[in-house]
Amino acid sequence: MSDVERYASRLKGADPLREAAIRAAIHSLQLPPGSRGLDAGCGIGLQIPLLAEAVGPMGHVTGLDISPGFLTRAEALAAQAGFSERVAFREGNIHQIPFDDHTFDWLWSADCAGYPTHIPLSLVQELARVVRPGGTVAILVWSSQMLLPGYPLLEARLNATGAGIAPFTQSMKPEQHYLRALGWFRAVGLRGCTAQTLVGDLQSPLTGEMRAALVDLFEMRWGGAQAEMSREDWAEYQRLCRPQSPDFIGDRPDYYAFFTESLFYGQVVQ
Repeated sequence: MSDVERYASRLKGADPLREAAIRAAIHSLQLPPGSRGLDAGCGIGLQIPLLAEAVGPMGHVTGLDISPGFLTRAEALAAQAGFSERVAFREGNIHQIPFDDHTFDWLWSADCAGYPTHIPLSLVQELARVVRPGGTVAILVWSSQMLLPGYPLLEARLNATGAGIAPFTQSMKPEQHYLRALGWFRAVGLRGCTAQTLVGDLQSPLTGEMRAALVDLFEMRWGGAQAEMSREDWAEYQRLCRPQSPDFIGDRPDYYAFFTESLFYGQVVQ
């Protein structure tokens, strides 16, 4: 399995954990029925059906991604969900969106815009360019997690690694952190800029689907942290987070965890 295939598989695997929080974020935007929108950096298209549901049968959603492999998966997911007639896909870079000015009523980007970029202002300007005056630009980011109850030091050490702070990097300036997105929006002239955080959680007993999703989430967040961890801490991570371990933390009868997704949005000036 290639790195792209492995990443796509983990995204899809972890999606059941995130869907409720993401659905709530989309609902909070109150996308107009019948409107046309762009999912910028749609990846394998996990949010395309949710967005299509939000705008109703007369609406339309276009997914944009730079990876042909991701777009192939996105098309298959949309067809499986029964939305093929209400969605379309286009290969392209979110820094140079291949659409004319004011093409869409709104733009959504989850786990993409702001992840990571050294030029956030020019990126937000490009996102806003393709949205009509009065339309909405929205960015959703993963913002925190508490997944290892009872092991706060281990979780803090995992979170302090390069994998743990990703997509932010040590070389980036503070103002380039994705939680500074309100400042980016205001700097490029968006109005009514708003931020809110949605919480997702899970608790024992976990279904098989949720258990597998938690494993994928562990791998996505911390799977690349080994080189920065002590041998003892990495062994403890494997003991608690590997599904085959008899001490897998998700199997505890008192397991509870939560994570947050933060939504930033604003309107293009009339």
